[in-house]
Amino acid sequence: MAAVIRLLSPWGFDRLVRASKAARMPCVELHSTAALMGASVEEFNAAKEKLGALKKDPGNEVKFKIYALFKQMYNELIEALDLAGKDDSVITVITGSGDYYCSGNDLNNFRKIPEGGVEKMAKDSGELLKRYVKAYIDFPKPLIGVINGPAVGVSVTLLGLFDVVYATERATFHTPFSQLGQSPEGCSSYLFPKIMGAAKASEMLLFNKKLTAVQACEVGLVTEVFPESSFQSEVWTRLRAYAKLPRNSLALSKQLIRGVEKEKLHAINDAEVERLMERWLSDECMQAIVSFFQTKSKL
Repeated sequence: MAAVIRLLSPWGFDRLVRASKAARMPCVELHSTAALMGASVEEFNAAKEKLGALKKDPGNEVKFKIYALFKQMYNELIEALDLAGKDDSVITVITGSGDYYCSGNDLNNFRKIPEGGVEKMAKDSGELLKRYVKAYIDFPKPLIGVINGPAVGVSVTLLGLFDVVYATERATFHTPFSQLGQSPEGCSSYLFPKIMGAAKASEMLLFNKKLTAVQACEVGLVTEVFPESSFQSEVWTRLRAYAKLPRNSLALSKQLIRGVEKEKLHAINDAEVERLMERWLSDECMQAIVSFFQTKSKL
């Protein structure tokens, strides 16, 4: 029986090809969304250095463009998830490219404030974020995260909506919301306290605590941690076995597990996005974003 896996990544395509060959999957379907987050870590750091060299305040519109670089949304991945939910694959896997699970955004997409100003950009970004999270809430098949390195922001907050999360020992998990003058997203304001308890969730969501892979596993955000040397081989052995299970049985069982809270999660997503849109337009958020880019601190 062929193992049918839908493999998605917004962070690059080359590694997906290499991973599928290394795993020797009888049947692997690939859907590339590499254009979404194509900027390298070097490009991201270069943008911060350029901002730090400015001699005067560039103004809120420039600040918002900089923020948009950091917080790019994911139209293509929404489409990829929709396709994966409808095809004949048994499970869907999301992983990263290179050394990071999620690092940097496409720095070419936000060169101009659109007509309508920052208010329109905030509204449009909020609606896109809402649709993006909704795609995870409604995803009908087992969704597995293969965290191959450091993860930041929405790539972390969404993990509560995954069914299984495997991580290499060198992965880290960081949600620097207050550092950026923002508030939680991805239903993390509800799911993180439910998964790890209110106190541990507050350390991450309020006080920017970065978790190691082992710490994330201890609090229940990660299913299992693997040594870096055997991470890909061990994980793909399991995925190959999972993909041979009866497809409808897995999907229907997931509905039973996840379906009872789906309506509540949609309401939480709506509330989180409304709050984020308010934050994006606040002076406090704008100043926090600029301060972040002007520092040498690393996520």
